[in-house]
Amino acid sequence: MILRRSRFLHQVPVGDGRVMLLHAASQLRLVVGADVAAVVDYFAGARSLPEDYPGLAARVTGTPEAILGCVQALTEHGLLTQKTPDEELAELSAVLASTHGRDPEALLDQHRRALKQGGESYWAAGAAQGIADLGQGGRRIEAILMGDCDLQMEADFLRQEAALRGIDLRIAATFPDDLRLAAEHRHDVILVGALRARHRVTDPLDPVTQAPPYGPYIAEAQNLLDGLRQHSAAPILIDNLPEPTVQPLGLAERGLNGHRNRFRLANAALAELADSYSDVHVVDIAAALGAAGAERLLDDGQVGFTHFGSPGWLLQRPETEKAAVHGLFPDIAPLAAQVGGDPYLREKALARAHVDALVAALGVDRKKCVIVDLDGVLWPGVLAETGAPFAWAPDVSGDFSYIGLFFGLHEALLALKRRGILLACVSKNDEETVRALWTWPDHYPRERLLTPDDFVTWRVNWEGKVENIASIAEELGFALETFLFIDDHPIERDRVRQRLPQVEVWGEDPFALRRRLLEDPRLQPPKVTGEAAARTGLVRAQLDRDRLRKGAVSEADYLASLDIRVAPHRLQPGEPVDRIEELFQRTTQFNTTGRRFPAAELAALAAREDAAVFSMAVADRFGDHGLVGAVVMEAGEITGFALSCRVLGLGVEHRFLQHVIEALRARFPVLQGRIVPTDRNRPVRNLYRDNGFAEVEPGVWRIGG
Repeated sequence: MILRRSRFLHQVPVGDGRVMLLHAASQLRLVVGADVAAVVDYFAGARSLPEDYPGLAARVTGTPEAILGCVQALTEHGLLTQKTPDEELAELSAVLASTHGRDPEALLDQHRRALKQGGESYWAAGAAQGIADLGQGGRRIEAILMGDCDLQMEADFLRQEAALRGIDLRIAATFPDDLRLAAEHRHDVILVGALRARHRVTDPLDPVTQAPPYGPYIAEAQNLLDGLRQHSAAPILIDNLPEPTVQPLGLAERGLNGHRNRFRLANAALAELADSYSDVHVVDIAAALGAAGAERLLDDGQVGFTHFGSPGWLLQRPETEKAAVHGLFPDIAPLAAQVGGDPYLREKALARAHVDALVAALGVDRKKCVIVDLDGVLWPGVLAETGAPFAWAPDVSGDFSYIGLFFGLHEALLALKRRGILLACVSKNDEETVRALWTWPDHYPRERLLTPDDFVTWRVNWEGKVENIASIAEELGFALETFLFIDDHPIERDRVRQRLPQVEVWGEDPFALRRRLLEDPRLQPPKVTGEAAARTGLVRAQLDRDRLRKGAVSEADYLASLDIRVAPHRLQPGEPVDRIEELFQRTTQFNTTGRRFPAAELAALAAREDAAVFSMAVADRFGDHGLVGAVVMEAGEITGFALSCRVLGLGVEHRFLQHVIEALRARFPVLQGRIVPTDRNRPVRNLYRDNGFAEVEPGVWRIGG
């Protein structure tokens, strides 16, 4: 591979050993350290990789993976290129040549917007990126930020926070009224900051209409969300409003119309609005700032009741903007002390909250199963020796005050189960003894405590925990990266970390465990459905089916013994669509087109005369699979067919499709289906062929007529 520095690249020293890499065509600005600048300089002339790698390695410090990762990142940014200078110029000329009467400058602006990265330059606050930063790789996520200065100043800190989690976050920032960027710029997620109408929340109450003062704010949010949904189906994360740290009338702020309560009501209304859209999630900025210390992070104690900027703003500005007024300039030492010497404390705190929300919304590194040790984790001591999980009783609670730690952990794990996270346990113990002793007397808070039935599978034996964890992963069919293991014993934790490095291990700090479980975004599905809450029972039933299949004489005998029952249903207007939306979002193997259908679109299709939405529930002798199939038909074409992987191999897809054909035959005697091949959907490729459809053109199948 031949690489060279782009002909459009300019390198500008900006002090402290930093260099700004500026691409003249795309206007990409990247502040890097001297090590990255040295990498760029090495490609001033054409270089061949891997042949010329030794020369590059001699110039800079870093692992081969980091150095080559840095080269790849610079290439993705267009700062290094495989094209010759003439080829680069010809490519840009081709973009601008077909003007058809349009101004080439407008086309160049459109080209730049499509490639845009970072915030507005005035608010850029990033530390220089080194080889290790650019070369770390990780999952690449493209995000659009829509907000004023407070959010745009956060752009560089978002990138840094994401990098700590192995995410290569690429950001294009703009203002809230620039909706068309969502149509022009590739993105995986959109982040929306506090909107300008927040200043209206403190307006006087209209004496005639008594309309809520937050009405204009919610109206602006609704207009923005409606506009974005015209251009994008990506998840949208929208900030709520910080809670004020000071109030105009102090103690006299009474009732729901009080200053602080106005913002609380606005946030409640925003949450309700977001819930009416598909894949729109509120980022609880109020809670994030409160947890980090809002008085240090909000400037409403200094400059205005609704500005909600950073107290460190003055510390962040260049010296040229700190002009004296009438020869006077305040001593800013107290301000520096207030923010702990870090003027970007607020930006860093909010970056953590925003990346948390991004990870949860996109399912980055999602954990599917939490495996816990028993003795010392779910109860103190060794159960086989103590004879009971706890020695607690209401009359002696003062003597056993730390028992609340265990109760809190049980409650947190039950909350994860309701989210759809599976629970499993491993313990060096006698299983029969543990099951006999694991009981709760009447005076215990049973609704907060785990029972053996809450676990999808057990490994209570005298085998090693490493082997037992690997066995659980094989039984469930999950990758090791999707497991979290909790143990109180440092040797066991270390052994699992060494032997199964893909498994995340917790347990060092029992006082932090509950909060970590409840707040870690990798344990937070963006939406909890009835299917998710029932997942433990569904998976346990599937394990029973797998055991039956292994003992069956033939596959036909196995399927016959299951007593499979299907219940197809055509959705009527107003019926819930959340699970169907989830199926199309999460199903990749048995999905004919890969198309996602937001809830609002599904509801609209169910109400149309020329469209239909079908669902299918499946059950067998082991239990209920739940709602596992969905079909969308529009104007005589099946535009979506999705089937959960949990029922693959049962043949229910054929019964479902035949039902759909019969249900639509009177109105649509000719029905068409389409297969859009993806890397994952091989299992669905022959669906239409196996059900009597004829291929009329590549990927298009038709029946009837």
